[in-house]
Amino acid sequence: MIENSIPISTLFIGLNGLIAFFLSYIVAFERTKTRVWHGESKKDIAQQPDPLVNPGAWATLVEQSTQKLFSTQSQDDGLLQRKVRAHGNFAEYVPHALLFVLALELMQVQIWLLWLLGCSITVARIAHAWGLIKTYGPSPGRAIGFFLTWFVYIVGSLACVYYGLKGIF
Repeated sequence: MIENSIPISTLFIGLNGLIAFFLSYIVAFERTKTRVWHGESKKDIAQQPDPLVNPGAWATLVEQSTQKLFSTQSQDDGLLQRKVRAHGNFAEYVPHALLFVLALELMQVQIWLLWLLGCSITVARIAHAWGLIKTYGPSPGRAIGFFLTWFVYIVGSLACVYYGLKGIF
């Protein structure tokens, strides 16, 4: 059996990997539902050919299968845009935050700091995604996510600088 020398980082990398998958899934689901295959609105794709005008066998199969899932089509192009941004924001912020946790765990810092950073980024990105998808504009979820993410970036950066310098000198 392999002993995991970085169990906390491993846990948060796994949890945030599942969140990334979920956000990716809801974007793909919304694209299928709205039939907006590229971009974030029908306006974005107005100049592109419609793959359903003369569909091939594959497009026909996918279209028939997916449309059975939906009783009505969503007319909220903004919902797709919000889901795309929730996934994009997650992908922009989480990797660096997890690197803080990983690097600090490898430096064998206090466990409480690792749990603080790991829990904070996980809660932050769930709250941010929820607030962004459910509400256009400012929302409590987005604010919580935004400020907790900045907290992780500030504390994680300073801790990495501190322990990095401590290790050098």
